[in-house]
Amino acid sequence: MVQYQRLIIHHAKKAERFRLAGEKGGGFLKSANQKILALLFLALLSCCLVMAPHIFSLSSTFSLLDPLGRESGGLGPYEHFIAPLCSGISNGTICCDRTNSRSDICIMKGDVRTHSASSSVFLFTSAKTDRKPLLKPEKIKPYTRKWETSVMDTVQELNLISQDEKASGFRHVCDVYHDLPAVFFSTGGYTGNVYHEFNDGIIPLFITSQHFEKKVVFVIVEYHDWWMMKYGDIVSQLSDYPPVDFGRDLRTHCFKEAIVGLRIHDELTVNSSLMPGSKTIVDFRDLLDRSYWPRIHGLIQDDEEHKAADRRASESLSFSPVSDSLEIDKKVQEHGLKKPKLVILSRNGSRAILNENILVELAEELGFMVEILKPDRTAELAKIYRSLNSSDVMIGVHGAAMTHFLFLKPETVFIQIIPIGTDWAAETYYGVPAKKLGLKYIPYKIMPKESTLYDEYGGNDPIIRDPESVNRRGWQFTKKIYLDRQNVKLDLRRFRKLLSRAYDRSVRRITPPSF
Repeated sequence: MVQYQRLIIHHAKKAERFRLAGEKGGGFLKSANQKILALLFLALLSCCLVMAPHIFSLSSTFSLLDPLGRESGGLGPYEHFIAPLCSGISNGTICCDRTNSRSDICIMKGDVRTHSASSSVFLFTSAKTDRKPLLKPEKIKPYTRKWETSVMDTVQELNLISQDEKASGFRHVCDVYHDLPAVFFSTGGYTGNVYHEFNDGIIPLFITSQHFEKKVVFVIVEYHDWWMMKYGDIVSQLSDYPPVDFGRDLRTHCFKEAIVGLRIHDELTVNSSLMPGSKTIVDFRDLLDRSYWPRIHGLIQDDEEHKAADRRASESLSFSPVSDSLEIDKKVQEHGLKKPKLVILSRNGSRAILNENILVELAEELGFMVEILKPDRTAELAKIYRSLNSSDVMIGVHGAAMTHFLFLKPETVFIQIIPIGTDWAAETYYGVPAKKLGLKYIPYKIMPKESTLYDEYGGNDPIIRDPESVNRRGWQFTKKIYLDRQNVKLDLRRFRKLLSRAYDRSVRRITPPSF
């Protein structure tokens, strides 16, 4: 610090001599502009001298970034947001932040090595260089529902162990060395349900790792091939490197540091105040765009080739296979307009719309082009994304499939049909997050007679009259009655008003200004 001040004083004196010499010599600094520039230079140096103590007093908090955007010391830019309790940890350290109610995060810095046979991750130290006692072992389950004992009991636990390499008498030699950080997480738990796959896994993975700018290796605990098939497009936008299957890859993988566990903010959302760069759920949706558009472009090309083949086939026939509705669409498009597209997420089994076919007719009568979408576990997400990304309105009954609202463009109308007994869950898990994404969210709370439970129990039963009293009995009652045994039959005269509003909004949004 003293040297820095002396350096500034030295250059300030030099600049002053330069100014005086110029005035005496008459060969330069003659003009007013030149004199002004010299004075400004002196003022800048003076400012630096005054501010230097304040700037350097922050040196314990901020330091220079390395090429990955991580700091060489002090408060790491990701540590502050991911694990505040572990901010600024040094090499040879294991630190766990367990203060968050939703998930634990551990950070390991130094010589990090995997040992899958013992479900362990070692941090090797050398007494010669570190000269400090070994840290106590830590245990962590790298999944984001730590408060939910029933599911956490099914998640594999990792041992994080500080090991003196020489004193131990054994070495885990690096079979694969990565000059990169690692992020460890589990795809166990509730994986298999699209809501949990995004809420508990994919969005937390974005939150935890996106600041590495793809220079990171993912180590997946409880790895599933189908999960990588389904979400590989997204994973490839977060990392340039193939993931490591922790359970089956018995080689010792070595890293310079590791984050074990994922940070989660809230239901299907990204809290900008907890993110570097103030990123939001809109940034996550931009990631989905980058993930799926290459595949979507391929699908569009395939469709064009099929259409060309159909045209060639129809030209050889004496009649045209084009339907009247398609002819109408063609005429509308010739006038610079298009029909707004409405997608209905259709359910089989519980919470199905029993009069869905009549709903389709009503929507078409109002002027919508209607598409029925039935997403399931095996559906290719790029195809679902393509369908919803091009839609103007999405309708669906509360359930995990509503997670696909993430695929809608901002300003799209999202109508969630809310069965009896699901008000809180519908608003918390989908309504609030949808509004944060910038969607026009419209909840449609069904009347008792629109539920099949009304036919089963009658209007005076507490199940119909006081759903909250049933929900207070516990999740198992809610699931058994309101989620697993309830279907809906929409009052289409009532629903028509809402659908008309959605149509008017959609037409205004897609109509060219010159029309």
